[in-house]
Amino acid sequence: MNLVVLKGRLTADPELKFTAGKGTAVTSFKLAVDKGFGDNKKTAFIPIVVWGKSAEAVANYTRKGSLILVRGSIETRNYEGKNGKVYVTEVVADMFEGVEFLDSKNNSSNNSEGGYQQQGIPSDYFGNGDMTPIDDGEDMPFN
Repeated sequence: MNLVVLKGRLTADPELKFTAGKGTAVTSFKLAVDKGFGDNKKTAFIPIVVWGKSAEAVANYTRKGSLILVRGSIETRNYEGKNGKVYVTEVVADMFEGVEFLDSKNNSSNNSEGGYQQQGIPSDYFGNGDMTPIDDGEDMPFN
């Protein structure tokens, strides 16, 4: 199984690009992910690639320092560079639920729902405007 879940901050503003053929949106950025605590704390800078509507959302609603959660898979590729073959390893976010924004719109405080917030993003942005909300009232066994 090739599954990666990372929580971290963007190291720079994401840049939205479009493929030459079909004009598919793609955004690439690095995510700073901490491991350990105190003197043992280390930070890894992980390259992330996001495609489609999620790429547009990341480019439009995040900036350097934004806290996000990425779900995806590790992929490798290579291409011919100036000095020979270049090998790249990166995390490619899942197409539909690969990125969650954990900051509030102004990057200051989290909401009361565990910090998961997508303020400023239209509710039908990801094509789920036709979803019916469920009643999570008292009959739920895990309340």
